Amino acid sequence: MLTDHEIIIIGSGPAGLTAAIYAGRAMVKTLVIGGRLSGGQLMLTTGVENFPGFSNGIQGPNLMQEMRKQAERFGAEIVDEDVESIDFKRKPLQVTAGGRAYTANAVIIATGSSAKWLGLPSEGKLRGRGVSSCATCDGYFFREKRVVVVGGGDTALEEALFLTKYATEILVVHRRNKLRASKIMQSRAFANKKIRFVWDSVVEDVLGQERVEGVKIRNAKTGELTMFPCDGLFVAIGFQPNTQIFRGQITLDEKGYIVTRQETSSSAAGVFVAGDVHDYRYRQAVTAAGEGCKAAMDALAYLEEQKEITVSARE
Repeated sequence: MLTDHEIIIIGSGPAGLTAAIYAGRAMVKTLVIGGRLSGGQLMLTTGVENFPGFSNGIQGPNLMQEMRKQAERFGAEIVDEDVESIDFKRKPLQVTAGGRAYTANAVIIATGSSAKWLGLPSEGKLRGRGVSSCATCDGYFFREKRVVVVGGGDTALEEALFLTKYATEILVVHRRNKLRASKIMQSRAFANKKIRFVWDSVVEDVLGQERVEGVKIRNAKTGELTMFPCDGLFVAIGFQPNTQIFRGQITLDEKGYIVTRQETSSSAAGVFVAGDVHDYRYRQAVTAAGEGCKAAMDALAYLEEQKEITVSARE
């Protein structure tokens, strides 16, 4: 079937660019629609020390730049535009971005997920400078320091417990007077001497100019304000998969994550999935990259299968 490209990859984080590297090396005409803010969540991360191959660590934006160069080296075309619409109910598959419609026989969705933030101007200003949404990614940088975790679910307590490996004190700030987390997670957190809780409270402001120096906490019932000196703020109030544009085209679960079958296949023929857009558990750059590899290999196998069907039909 005549198309602009054989594979279109939506997303330019570790999953999308790894998929592009594999597709490009297979000498398949590949287009990456990376978005105007390309590079994924690692563009907001200062230091990455848990991605294999970098013994001294690497800056998040530098890692994504190297992955992009590698994908381009193998022939992948990258367009820094946001996807405006998609049509997976027609053949060839169609993706519109930057006012132009692109077609392909296979599509890989690697749009990732976005952390839910508090929405404070100071939070945005200090993101990557002490403000984080991933303890696994950034916890190592807070050795012998005090940190604050915002949230009351399993994610928040997982973050807090993980941070006890490094930080001297973890203050969990929750807007209610009881946690939403599972009983076992609560038991572990309450038993840990490094963790203490502030109830019925919200973080009103993040203090500091170049790096986090503290937070301003407001009691939701009394309005009382307190200052807590700290070196880091971890926001753990959940993630939102970037799947709004795919509603009605492929199957999503109740939280909006893409439902997969047979490893990376979505409910639409020829549409594959990689990374945080369906993986709500691990959310790591290295696991996203691994899924990008799998999605590309599955897409390539699908293309070969379709060629065989086409040839068979002609015969």
